Amino acid sequence: MANSPEKIGGVPAGRIEAIRQREAEVFAARRPKTMAALASGAEAFLGGVPMLWMRDWPQPFPMLVSEARGALITDIDGNTLDDFCLGDTGSMFGHSPAPVAEAIAAQAARGLTYMLPTPDALEVGRLLREMFGPFVWQIATTASDANRFALRAARAVTGKPKILFFAACYHGAVDDAMVREVDGKTVARPGLVGQVVDLGVTSRVAEFNDLAGVEAALAHGDVAAVITEPVMTNSCMVLPDPGFHEGLRALTRKHGALLIIDETHTVSSGLGGYTRTHGLEPDMFVLGKPVAGGLPAAVWGMSEAVAARYRAYDAARPAGFSGIGTTLSANPLQFAAMRATLSEVMTAANYAHMEAGAARLASGLADAIQRHGAPWHVVRVGARVEFICQETPLRNGSESYTAHKPALEQALHSALVNRGCLIAPFHNMMLVSPATTDAQIDRLVAAFDAITAEMMA
Repeated sequence: MANSPEKIGGVPAGRIEAIRQREAEVFAARRPKTMAALASGAEAFLGGVPMLWMRDWPQPFPMLVSEARGALITDIDGNTLDDFCLGDTGSMFGHSPAPVAEAIAAQAARGLTYMLPTPDALEVGRLLREMFGPFVWQIATTASDANRFALRAARAVTGKPKILFFAACYHGAVDDAMVREVDGKTVARPGLVGQVVDLGVTSRVAEFNDLAGVEAALAHGDVAAVITEPVMTNSCMVLPDPGFHEGLRALTRKHGALLIIDETHTVSSGLGGYTRTHGLEPDMFVLGKPVAGGLPAAVWGMSEAVAARYRAYDAARPAGFSGIGTTLSANPLQFAAMRATLSEVMTAANYAHMEAGAARLASGLADAIQRHGAPWHVVRVGARVEFICQETPLRNGSESYTAHKPALEQALHSALVNRGCLIAPFHNMMLVSPATTDAQIDRLVAAFDAITAEMMA
């Protein structure tokens, strides 16, 4: 059986562990400079890394990067890899696209932050509307912040306390989203650090693709907004059923809840993201990561109707800090990078290249899986591709808890790194950028084919 005690995802557990150990030794042997540097410099950081999730890479220690260009990344030992992780979407258009790098350098010479707008800001507003739709925009530094601000605004204009999330959703570091349902009760997810507030007060949970469940959750009348990715990511990708988004839009309108679409990962879907590509009609729209070509920046927008409601609310509220915005948000460096990204990098031609490359990658991976009889499958959304170590596609987030096979995925990931291919450490995600070549895609497919053959031998 694919998931018997002796097998994980169709692969004997002992074989997985043997491959993991072998690949860890190969990785370490190729990186003596990295090991020496970490031995003398990592103690300043909690867990030896500047951000704790950097420990999620399956290698025995993290690479130390010396540079990244286009779709290549090089560590301090001189190992160069084809980069399909691309900063987990932050560098989806390649590392340091020339227009963005030039815009950042030019703005840096004029100042980094003023807490005042620039002419670039006005152009960014125009470009955002042209690219994503007629929203009224605000700027944040991360998608986590943008989501927090959007949720705060949604509660303000509706006067309702709760947000409806989908099980196993990902919306960055938003506390309210870190929930699951256990025995009919909304509780914090296991592993959430330092959580003391009862998230059942702020949140409800439904399953993606379950419109009946959504309606039951909205029927309580206390939900300010439903927030969702158009395609669930960061949980093993889950595609929407036909008609799901249309049904979700109808239900939110029926029950007086706003619909917030978080496109931070699904902007890979095509020009204007999944929302524009598939004609969705959200009340609010959030995008982070690649919107400034890799520089920290995010945007959140509301429809004209919601903006009117927010203006009325804002005019009547007592004076004082709203809790929306941070000092370094909407700085001139962000606007320079966003202007360059939106006008010169996030183009139809680049998306066409990414789409074709991702189709080539998905086809190659699927062929290898079929040829070697692995009980896995491949999912693609535009330029984003994942292989999932389960035989059948997923319909909701809860199914991803069992579809996720950490030991197997870590061994596969480690083997790919040692064959010159870097993919995201989270859920086997791969991105094709405008800089990614067919030769790089073919190398990844060949490496995946080789390790899959060994796994399934």
